[in-house]
Amino acid sequence: MSKIIWSVIDEAPALATYSLLPIVNAFTQAAGVEVVTSDISLSGRVLAAMGLAEDELSKLGEVVLQEDGNIIKLPNISASIGQLKECIAELQGQGYDIPDFPENPANADEEAIRTKYNTCLGSAVNPVLREGNSDRRAAKAVKKFAQNNPHKLRAFPQNPKSYVAHMEGDGDFYSNEQSVTMTKAQRVTIALNGSELATIDAMDKEVLDGTYMSVAKLKTFIAKTIEDAKKNGVLWSIHLKATMMKISDPIMFGHAFTVFFQEVFDKYADVFAELQVNPNQGMSDLELKISGHAKEAEIKAAFQAVVESDNPEIAMVDSDKGTTNFNASNDVIIDASMPVVVREGGKQWNRNGDAVECVAVIPDSTYAMFHAEMVADCVKNGQYDVTTMGSMANVGLMAQKAEEYGSHPTTFELSEAGKVTVTAEDGTELMSFDCEKGDIWRMSRAKDIPIKDWVRLAVERGQIEKVPVIFWLDENRAHDAEMIKKVNTYLKDLNTDGLDIQIMNVTDATRFTNARVRAGENTIAVTGNVLRDHLTDMYPILELGTSAKMLSIVPLLAGGGLYETGAGGSAPKHVDQFLKEGHLRWDSLGEILALAESLRFLGNKHSDVKLAALTAGLDIANDAYLDNSKEPSRKCGEPDNKASHFFVAQYWAKALAEGDNAELAAKFAPVAKELTEKEDTIIAELLASEGSPKDIGGYFKPDIAKATAAMRPSATLNAIIDAI
Repeated sequence: MSKIIWSVIDEAPALATYSLLPIVNAFTQAAGVEVVTSDISLSGRVLAAMGLAEDELSKLGEVVLQEDGNIIKLPNISASIGQLKECIAELQGQGYDIPDFPENPANADEEAIRTKYNTCLGSAVNPVLREGNSDRRAAKAVKKFAQNNPHKLRAFPQNPKSYVAHMEGDGDFYSNEQSVTMTKAQRVTIALNGSELATIDAMDKEVLDGTYMSVAKLKTFIAKTIEDAKKNGVLWSIHLKATMMKISDPIMFGHAFTVFFQEVFDKYADVFAELQVNPNQGMSDLELKISGHAKEAEIKAAFQAVVESDNPEIAMVDSDKGTTNFNASNDVIIDASMPVVVREGGKQWNRNGDAVECVAVIPDSTYAMFHAEMVADCVKNGQYDVTTMGSMANVGLMAQKAEEYGSHPTTFELSEAGKVTVTAEDGTELMSFDCEKGDIWRMSRAKDIPIKDWVRLAVERGQIEKVPVIFWLDENRAHDAEMIKKVNTYLKDLNTDGLDIQIMNVTDATRFTNARVRAGENTIAVTGNVLRDHLTDMYPILELGTSAKMLSIVPLLAGGGLYETGAGGSAPKHVDQFLKEGHLRWDSLGEILALAESLRFLGNKHSDVKLAALTAGLDIANDAYLDNSKEPSRKCGEPDNKASHFFVAQYWAKALAEGDNAELAAKFAPVAKELTEKEDTIIAELLASEGSPKDIGGYFKPDIAKATAAMRPSATLNAIIDAI
């Protein structure tokens, strides 16, 4: 029997799995495919780090190196320190003997504990599993559905004031970047004033980049954006990615927090030092640290006085709860937050819950240029038309940890001023940087084999789609200049006859793509890893209403396949609603689309006729799901995620019953009949479970029995599925 591995992860998609997976296995086992689970949730990774559970992530890291590896990877938490601490506390409450998270390790034992927990922070999963490059695009049925059922994009106002602010000239990662391509494999050492920071084993033809953010210039920039926002009468917000960029971006967030409330941090510096307040963790952590202190009320009043002064208003994470953009570094994640700014007509929410025009502050210009042009395009040309807009497909370089800024051990907050050097073991100084204390220095890497495969995949998609293929590479950026040399070399080895392949910088590529989007034309964007994140949330959210419905296929270099489902940025709110009233509005279409591609891969690889028929039936079911608008309702008392799974099962069974494979038709004809005849009963049973709080035994690590009972409340449906 063939095997597909389904990742057990976190929050709403994890809850949905309790309902969906029994249905999936009932169907796939009929064609000789078993779907098994692997726990790579945050809680699972914490327990593994502490030696209390199997290290499933490491095991999956071996699977992606196998020729027949086949994994469906759902969105997992890229944990901030705050989330990790909450997870640890929950596990301790469930009886697990694990230590607290040592924020400021005081001895060797605490350093060792911190090192173990650090493996669970940030983008810990993706670098391990992504042993291939990314092919992300909208399925035709999903695109058609969005155009026929357009979601709301709010118009930009007349004479709009919204804009993106980023550093220009010098001081940021873009302007300070240096890059080299290795001419042989050898060890490379990063050092500060001669003291080793890290050593890596660089490969022949690998691209190495080094760069740094000047903290002094960052602070000057932040202060200027605050003054400009005040003059322009716009809301102020900071947009970073403290989940994937788990070292650099929390630090930048902390500096922004400190600059905005400089007078408070200066006045209470001694108290904050005493309480070990870390501004990188935001206001929520600060309030926790000062709780019960003699000056707690005074400090809170001081912060409130700054908020109510003539400073610009701060964008809110939750206006009802009074939580601002500074609540926690991971509350505002740029690739999810900036599409909302564009979707809402250049606006964010103020403390009264009103949507108002804003300045989106994105310090590093490397990727801010994309968001600046997205907002500027709408300021100039107005909002997009969902019913006519074209599509952006993306081929992203990410195999073998390509360009994993900030989520690896080569990012440092410099402990002293001086020279950072990058030196090869043969004595060659590859790069050097004159930095100040506190500057953020980081290295990224891109190996040659993934780059060559990335170029190949881009050409392959261009041959299939017959649309322009644009490499988003800037000759004025050090890293991109090295990449352009490689792209031009490897294109010569491929059949590019009849293809429109161009290389453009970020601003020009955005303008080119947007002009085609507005004309209803499609384009393939070929980008590096981080920019892939930004594009594959921005365009799908505008086109489809969500990035969760994108096909995200990762052809693994070893020959297998990794099928990623959509982003889970809204997953916490979905869980909150489910716990309160038993209604889960998470849409599992991303998982179902991923399953279809995973099954298709197996069927093609083994020339399996029955498996091909099973996959064709699921394709029909997916189309019916969209055509009949069976996505979950947002409102309690109306069909939710559980009902959506029922309809997928019903449509899939009907398609198989009417299909060409006689064995599957005979097996699923009675199933289809029963699911159709008992539809009213099943839906009534599902709806009857809503309207009351649900206890699933834990947020990060639910109790399996409780979660299963909550997500499979229809005895009628369960009996039909379990009998297949």
